[in-house]
Amino acid sequence: QVQLVESGGGLVQAGGSLVLSCAASGRTFSYAMGWFRQAPGKEREFVAGISRNGGMTAYADAVKGRFTISRNNAKMTVYLQMNSLKPEDTAVYYCAADQAMLIMSSRPVDYWGQGTQVTVSS
Repeated sequence: QVQLVESGGGLVQAGGSLVLSCAASGRTFSYAMGWFRQAPGKEREFVAGISRNGGMTAYADAVKGRFTISRNNAKMTVYLQMNSLKPEDTAVYYCAADQAMLIMSSRPVDYWGQGTQVTVSS
C-alpha cells in the first residue's frame, strides 16, 4: 500500500514553467511512477512515466521535449518539470504508482493521488 500526495499546481501564463511533486508514504517506494492528467470533459491520459530506479522514462507525444519526469527514492518523491506550458496543458494532474516495470500509456494503475490543478492562461 502506498499513499500519494501531489503538490505544486497553480496558475501560470503560457510559456511559463511549473514543477509538480508527488510525495509517497508507505512501506516501500519500489514502484514505477507516473503522471497523468485529465482536462474538463476529457478522459484521463498518460503524461510521463519513470521506472523504479529512474533508468527508464516515457512521455506522451504531446509533452515530449517540454516535460521531464524524475524521482528521488531517498525522499520517496517523484517530480514533473513542466516547461513551455500551453493552454492545452490545463488539467488536473495525477500521480500514479504501479507494480509494472514502467508506466508508459493510459491504462489502469495500482495507486492514484488525489490530483493537483494546473491552469495555463493564454
